[in-house]
Amino acid sequence: MDAVSSAGANPTAIVHRPVIVKTEDLSKTYRTGFWLNQQVASLQRCSLTVYQGETFGLLGPNGAGKTTLLKLLLGIIRPTSGSAQLFNQPAGDQTIKQQIGYLPENPYFYDYLTGWEFLAYSAGLFNIPASLYKQRIPELLDRVGLSRQTAIKKQLRQYSKGMLQRIGMAQALINDPDIIFLDEPMSGLDPVGRYQVREVILSLKKQGKTIFFNSHVLSDVEVICDRIAILDQGSLIAQGSLYDLLGAPDAYFVKGQGGSLDVLKKWLHNLTFEGGYWQGYLPGSPYDFIASVRLMNGTLITLDLSRLSLEEFFIEKINQG
Repeated sequence: MDAVSSAGANPTAIVHRPVIVKTEDLSKTYRTGFWLNQQVASLQRCSLTVYQGETFGLLGPNGAGKTTLLKLLLGIIRPTSGSAQLFNQPAGDQTIKQQIGYLPENPYFYDYLTGWEFLAYSAGLFNIPASLYKQRIPELLDRVGLSRQTAIKKQLRQYSKGMLQRIGMAQALINDPDIIFLDEPMSGLDPVGRYQVREVILSLKKQGKTIFFNSHVLSDVEVICDRIAILDQGSLIAQGSLYDLLGAPDAYFVKGQGGSLDVLKKWLHNLTFEGGYWQGYLPGSPYDFIASVRLMNGTLITLDLSRLSLEEFFIEKINQG
């Protein structure tokens, strides 16, 4: 079903939207060794869907395959097996390039160009007329929090890491894309810079843009994203809305003993059993659940208002893998 729920919202509140990104069993294997007779799987059977207007966060430790997945979606590298589509066209198709914006994790900039000259050059790659990019560049500089005077006068070799990240973000938006791929957009930014980039992403979200980004800053992902996926050692180990993965914002952590498994499954998310006890997360008011536990002759031991943070969930999933 082509549907997506918003971050933190009840999963029943579903909006039907067109599919923008779709992968099926997408895999990438590299040949290594002197004779290229060894194989290393960078991505394994990755299947996911991203919907129009959605902000999708891709998480994972270093070397998990996040950048490989982005490069496959952008057509920079080819898959070993499986398929990837953007706008119902094969990834890398020339007809959809105009609809895509991309900020790599470690972009290369021409040192002796000014920020303004670099953005004008980037606009030229999309055949954007000068009359239009001269209007768009100042707007983008304001949006990413970079002074117009700095962009006009300073060469890029004089920029700090945070300033380069801002000019890179402006470059990713120069063609007014429908989908923006961001690889570690918060990298190297101070708290003010992170806030500005976060506000840029949220403003793009309000405009109905589709955003796909990798990040290690889990607190920002938790605020921004509608859905997330976690990659570990090339495999997807979790994906879904924050509601589905973490529970409702007003969820209770409950632990008990006895009762009916079928009944508990209806009430609790992430239900697990250990040492004769059950535990899980209860969304909403606990009063009806407490009555239900009594009716099935169960014993309630713990009832704490709690919701896993994204960081806690992430660490838990990685350790399980």
